[in-house]
Amino acid sequence: MISEQKYWNPVLETLDHAKIRKLQFEKFKKIFNWAYERSRFHRGLYEKAGIKPGDILSFEDIRRIPAVEKSMMRGIQRKDPFPYGDALCVPLEDVSEFRQTSGTTGQPVYQADTWQDWEWWAESWAYILWAQGYRPKDRVFIPFGYNVFVAFWAGHYAVEKIGAEVVPGGVLDTKARILKIQELNCTAMMATPTYVLGMADAAKSMGIDPRSLAIRKITCAGEPGASIPSTKKRMEEAWDSKVYDHAGATEIGAWCFECEAQAGGLHVNDAFFLVEIQDLDTGEYIEEPGRRGKMIITALDRQAQPCIRFDSKDIIEWAPDPCSCGRTFRLIKGGVVGRSDDITKVKGVLLAPSAIEEVVRGMDGLADEFEVIVDKDGDIDRITLKVELLKSRENDHKRIEDKLKDQLRLKTNLGYNLEFYDYGCLPRYEVKAKRFKDLREKK
Repeated sequence: MISEQKYWNPVLETLDHAKIRKLQFEKFKKIFNWAYERSRFHRGLYEKAGIKPGDILSFEDIRRIPAVEKSMMRGIQRKDPFPYGDALCVPLEDVSEFRQTSGTTGQPVYQADTWQDWEWWAESWAYILWAQGYRPKDRVFIPFGYNVFVAFWAGHYAVEKIGAEVVPGGVLDTKARILKIQELNCTAMMATPTYVLGMADAAKSMGIDPRSLAIRKITCAGEPGASIPSTKKRMEEAWDSKVYDHAGATEIGAWCFECEAQAGGLHVNDAFFLVEIQDLDTGEYIEEPGRRGKMIITALDRQAQPCIRFDSKDIIEWAPDPCSCGRTFRLIKGGVVGRSDDITKVKGVLLAPSAIEEVVRGMDGLADEFEVIVDKDGDIDRITLKVELLKSRENDHKRIEDKLKDQLRLKTNLGYNLEFYDYGCLPRYEVKAKRFKDLREKK
């Protein structure tokens, strides 16, 4: 029976590295040729760089191909074939799915998919869910508003594909979602880390211990929190559930996932994606573990609007050892650390918002929400960190403040102006949280 299989696709997930590389190379040549022949945008980009399909003879040749940035896509859309513009590779009548990016970093980008592309999305997600222990017996609650942002849309269809049951909680508010989970004994859930913690707080305010519910698997996305040990620990303790991370994007697809072994990283789905890591300063491509860089990624099977050497801005690094689960898919150590857009220099020190989250979420006495504001006091950079004290810990304010200052200095090499608020005063988010604000360029 399929439910007894360890892997969703036992052949591809355990293929030796040389065969995976051969598969990736053949798929890359195919999608590159497809885009060159059918997309005005891609052909123009490649002709300007002096590269044709016949020039791709090795992996080194792939790296000569110019990367695509999101800003390029914004510039070619909203014109014929409307609204997708010059990157569309199929007739409009073949497009069956519309999605758009969240718009958190600028004007949204429209994404077209054929039905075949959408089946590919669901298959990508099936790898994720199976690796995290989802099986046909599960009843999966999906608490997000179904709209033009992809969010967990493909996850929904993958739950159906593996034979499990979907409970869509889109139009319900948070309290109604909790009651529905309780009513139906839902066993699994998908949400952002922010919302997972927010739902736990809401349940407690209703007199319901989230640990008493039947949820035992939670799949997260949208933020790096589920790969941050202190945040993962908070979620797992709040729900008495295993919490798993995965990463994806509207333009890319669901490209990596954590498995049940929870090896401290995420598997790249090497059968469906080609991931490269590029040094932020030198542009050198990184093959060895222990060095961080930005991810350049190709979705090897997506046809309507191809994703070829897309500069995702995600900061990742290769793990030194394979995962104990037996998959030969490569492992990203610690998941996605953040985005190169968010990692910024403050007082000459590189600062990743995820490092602040690790400290705050690991601090006893602080609530889950926080906010970071970087601005200037004259010519000097200033960081303000806003946090909430738990209701029962007001008398520990001074001790918590001293410990928080010490841990922030230790983990980030920076000093902070700390502002403490009563529980419930800071903003709450359902999808992607906006906790980091750099105001220096606005002055």
